[in-house]
Amino acid sequence: MNNTRNTIQKQVILNAVRELKNHPTSEEVYNYIKPNFPSISLGTVYRNLNLLSENNEIQKISIIDDAVRFDHITNEHYHFQCDKCKKLIDINLPYNKELDEAVSKKYNVEINKHDIVFIGVCKSCKSE
Repeated sequence: MNNTRNTIQKQVILNAVRELKNHPTSEEVYNYIKPNFPSISLGTVYRNLNLLSENNEIQKISIIDDAVRFDHITNEHYHFQCDKCKKLIDINLPYNKELDEAVSKKYNVEINKHDIVFIGVCKSCKSE
């Protein structure tokens, strides 16, 4: 029974990330599902988000000086984060595999992937 509950909770959390589509934090996912699932805890949401990212069902995005965020898009892509409002936006540019190869060769390391986050001011904040 506990395993079934965990599966239901995991599915609810996955659906929330997909529905929000805004690179939510664990707290934002928790606040989104809490009204319909009042018995769920923030710890349960956090654990399941990490499990979902380990299983490549969502992507975990760690940005320096910001909360960990989760992305419903799991293919390799880039992001833009606004310095003012902290909004995170998907950047639709081809993933540059050559960058992995160049760094691997220059530093004699094995590269699995890279994450690039462009940082600046978004269109909304610029117009304020």
